[in-house]
Amino acid sequence: MGVTNGFSVVISQAYGEKDFAAFRRAAASSIMLSVLSALYLTGIGLWCLRPVLRIMQTDQTLAEDCLSYGYVIFGGLTVTVFYNLVSAMLRAVGDSRTPLLAIAVSSCVNIGLDFLFLFVFDTGVAGPAWATILSQLVSVAICGGRLLGIGEFRLRGCDFAFDFDYKVEKELLRNGVPMALMNSITSVGCIFVQTCINGCGVVYTSAYSACSKYLNFFMLPGITIGFAVSAFTGQNFGAGKFERIRDGMRTASIMALASSLLLGLILLFFAHPLAGLMLAGQEAAAYTADYLKFLALFLALLNLLFVFRNCVQGMGKPAVPMCSGVAEMVIRIGVIFLGLPAVGFRAAVYAEGAAWIGALFLNWVSYRYFVGHMEKQLPG
Repeated sequence: MGVTNGFSVVISQAYGEKDFAAFRRAAASSIMLSVLSALYLTGIGLWCLRPVLRIMQTDQTLAEDCLSYGYVIFGGLTVTVFYNLVSAMLRAVGDSRTPLLAIAVSSCVNIGLDFLFLFVFDTGVAGPAWATILSQLVSVAICGGRLLGIGEFRLRGCDFAFDFDYKVEKELLRNGVPMALMNSITSVGCIFVQTCINGCGVVYTSAYSACSKYLNFFMLPGITIGFAVSAFTGQNFGAGKFERIRDGMRTASIMALASSLLLGLILLFFAHPLAGLMLAGQEAAAYTADYLKFLALFLALLNLLFVFRNCVQGMGKPAVPMCSGVAEMVIRIGVIFLGLPAVGFRAAVYAEGAAWIGALFLNWVSYRYFVGHMEKQLPG
């Protein structure tokens, strides 16, 4: 996701400049680089999965299921990469409806396939993994079909030819690699937290796994708003309309806070029923409910982090999000390492909240600096 989001910045800036030759060139190079990235990451993921699970102290009762699920997910990583790429390309040209339609359709397909694989074919945990990959393939087909219908996106053979100086590829990698590193660095911090939690027993492991799934769901509005901000910023940065970036950020921040308030109330008042949906054990469910209540208080920080980080990214400053990823990792590791012996499972949510505060501060300061610098360049 980080690589393709970085690529979309270059595409959206070219689209904002109305330089359609550069737009097609960037799109074609993004496709080629995405293929290479997907193949590389697939190999790394399949090779490292078992050792990583061992390092994370995964309980033996869960390890084989993790391997069955992970091998399918990593094996189908090319589909995931292309889903992220085609949806990012559509957002780069201002089409956010098609990715929404695609994810809605694929979610329905995913749910249907989950029931089919689990209750009809009895495939075990590998079934939902196959359902995920196949449903993402549906999203690729929907978004890819829409892209082919955009006149400016009709790629020709010459668009795929590498230039001698690799200027376009360098620019794509300059934006894509730091974003990928940011996601990887952030994931390292999350893996460390998971490792610490796993060392405390199956109850903590089950609770944290359920919490992670709910977190991934409830942060979707913030991620979506962040994607919109990245495309909006990239287009207006390319067009030189810097004042619109500030206006867009004001609107996006209000949307992020409003969604945080609504979802936060749901988490706060329905924490125990939500925990009970995922877990049968009372102790694990109690830990999960406790996490969800604290998450309700920190959700606004997370959504604002997505907004400011994607705005800075859209301005073509990928080093800032990468640095904020490092800050997230360091803070998250420090808090869980020191807090777990003192406050137990509650340290997990403290680690998340503290990491989001640190990363949000860095991105907010950077946003203020870059926007102020751009506005000084405006005439009058």
